[in-house]
Amino acid sequence: MLKSMTGFGKAEVKFGNRKIITEVRSLNSKQLDISNLKIPLLYREKELDIRNLIAQSLQRGKVDIYITTEEDEVTTLPTINSKVFKAYLKQFEAIANELGISLEYESLFQTILKLPEVFNSEKEDVSPQEWEALINCVSLALDNLNDFRYQEGKATEKDLILKVKQIKELLYQLATFEGERIEEVKGRLLSSLAKLGSDVTVDENRFEQELIFYLEKLDINEEKVRLDNHCKYFLDTLNEEEQIGKKLSFIAQEMGREINTLGSKANHAEIQKIVVLMKDELEKIKEQLQNVL
Repeated sequence: MLKSMTGFGKAEVKFGNRKIITEVRSLNSKQLDISNLKIPLLYREKELDIRNLIAQSLQRGKVDIYITTEEDEVTTLPTINSKVFKAYLKQFEAIANELGISLEYESLFQTILKLPEVFNSEKEDVSPQEWEALINCVSLALDNLNDFRYQEGKATEKDLILKVKQIKELLYQLATFEGERIEEVKGRLLSSLAKLGSDVTVDENRFEQELIFYLEKLDINEEKVRLDNHCKYFLDTLNEEEQIGKKLSFIAQEMGREINTLGSKANHAEIQKIVVLMKDELEKIKEQLQNVL
């Protein structure tokens, strides 16, 4: 089943008075690239676990993930470190006495409260249950992202099928012009011989042999068969399991090789037009495959 590398997923998990919110986005990339991971300082020690979880779930893609929290109410209040506060105050008073400056204590208190370490900064402990809630939230967001990727993949798959079938239809149209092409080539050769004049004699048997040899070089039946097989293989591969993007890209390359050979052997205006249309459809296929996992 086809799976896109583009997607978005979001999840919210409630734990006590705290709500954990995870948003994850992904774009196409040749490999897994967790380019942007925003996580609250409270959960920083779980960053490696989160990265491993992303790698297991997404495999490929450029990933941005944002984890935030919301509090229903303030559960902890900051406290003033009185020892540090008094120490700052004592130093200000000493300097003021030394310089003979009078102090305005209201503005001084406001200044001291902005100084480092005046407020106690106690690290909040995170319980195992909250760790579990965090991992669960990230997992849910990744699951939602994968669901999004599958939906995108279905739409892409339908379009790819249409484009491959269009190439097959164009391939079948070549038969209309193949007989005409042979006659045109034969006619051009005969016309060139006629221009040489009546003084030149031509061995009819040798001419037929050379003509057959020349036309064999222009024969496109082998390329048609291979291209048709590549198209069938492409459609069959769409029904395989995940991560078929690279395989489809390899098949598309082989399709391109046969189409290019058809163009080089065409030697006919209408066949050249068909080849151009094939190339156009194939380029669209290759462009879409860049976003397929």
